[in-house]
Amino acid sequence: MSKTVLTVDDSRTMRDMLLLALEEAGYTVIQAVDGLDGLETLAAKGADVVITDINMPRMDGFGFIEGMRADPNHRTTPVLVLTTESDAEKKSRARAAGATGWIVKPFDPVKLVDAVRRVAA
Repeated sequence: MSKTVLTVDDSRTMRDMLLLALEEAGYTVIQAVDGLDGLETLAAKGADVVITDINMPRMDGFGFIEGMRADPNHRTTPVLVLTTESDAEKKSRARAAGATGWIVKPFDPVKLVDAVRRVAA
């Protein structure tokens, strides 16, 4: 059975790129357009791995990760942060919120799939 990856990003282009890379690697992909949508989608459908952006309207990636970690069903679900941000303060804030890893955009599809594979194992 294939693993399910939830992608949370307000950019349609980025969601499409993630969908393509992950489906090619055999993953089932579900998508959300921001943090609030991500929490609703996660509660309704669940996921084995989550990839989230940081800068989004309504609820940013930090709020999304904190909300996700507050749910006992998703306390240990791996979360990869995919963002244009690369500063150390944001990375440590994401780690403190419960992020598993950090990938800087633009991403290399092969490295992204490798990262998903590692955290999903």
